[in-house]
Amino acid sequence: MTLPGNIDFNSLKPEEFEHILPDLFAGSSGKLSQDPRLQKFLAANPDCATLVRDLEIIAETARSLFHPVADPSDRVWENIQAKLQEDSALAPIDDDYIDPAKGID
Repeated sequence: MTLPGNIDFNSLKPEEFEHILPDLFAGSSGKLSQDPRLQKFLAANPDCATLVRDLEIIAETARSLFHPVADPSDRVWENIQAKLQEDSALAPIDDDYIDPAKGID
């Protein structure tokens, strides 16, 4: 579906708005509520304005899922390494352990 170029946003009915809403979102930067063409319509139709705001929140949340997460700092890795070394130093020695590389003597 493509957005017709001759839409009169001032006389748009809510059901017409819902029909073209996907195309409006597709052609926007994600902030449809800030589109100057829709200000009067959204002010006159609070249910449509709420729908637009909800969809903007959903779209923003979905976009944030694809943002790369920063790697932990070097300090985090150093703490993990220190804890692993501490735990291995405290681990009991198992005299019954047979090293597969050495075999049984």
